[in-house]
Formats: sequence, C-alpha cells, structure tokens
Amino acid sequence: MTKIKKVLLLLKQMIYESTSPMEIIRFARYYRKKGLEVVVVLWGPMGIMLGKKNKVGRMRYEDEMKECINLGIKFYCCDLAAKIIGLDPAELMEGVEMVPSYRVADLLLEYQESGQLIISL
Repeated sequence: MTKIKKVLLLLKQMIYESTSPMEIIRFARYYRKKGLEVVVVLWGPMGIMLGKKNKVGRMRYEDEMKECINLGIKFYCCDLAAKIIGLDPAELMEGVEMVPSYRVADLLLEYQESGQLIISL
C-alpha cells in the first residue's frame, strides 16, 4: 500500500450556500499539520470565488485562507472557470495562483497514478 504524502483538495461548490469551503479549509489545515503536502484547486465558476479578494458578507474566509497559505498550503485557481465569469488574476488573493485548466487535469492524473489522496467537494 502506498503511503499518503500528498493531498489534493478540489472545491467546486458554491462558497456561500454550502459548508464545502469550511470543510476544504479544515481538511487542508489538518493534513498540513500532519506533515502532508496539500494543494487546493479552486475550479468551476463558483469554487474559484473562494480565492477572490475583497469579498463582502459573513462568510469571507480570507483570514482562514491566509492562515492556510502561511502554513505552506498551495491554492490554484482554474483559468477556464475564471474566464467564464470574467475574474481577472489581479482579483485573486495573494498566494492564490491562476493555472491553466490542463494543469488541473495533470494534477488529477499525477495524484491518482501515485496513489495519493484526492477529495472533491
């Protein structure tokens, strides 16, 4: 059995109407504190909104995101979803990197082929 060293977390759900963002952040912190490499992919027109800076309202998540980034958790935003809703890379929080959609597809292959953990919410 392959030892898990890396975790790929995928967020596609609406960030304001579900617990998915909170769960992604909790899982990311938990696995990182266990010493695992953690990558969070924000994709789909709603999932990428977690990475947008200057959100307003009750569920902003910016402090939690900054904590994750400071722990060394990588956040990627899918460029295809960003283009669909007109999100410019300059609108992303510091530490969230825009990546081409094929990079997301490659990450899925890489993690699956090496027997690493993939969680999609």
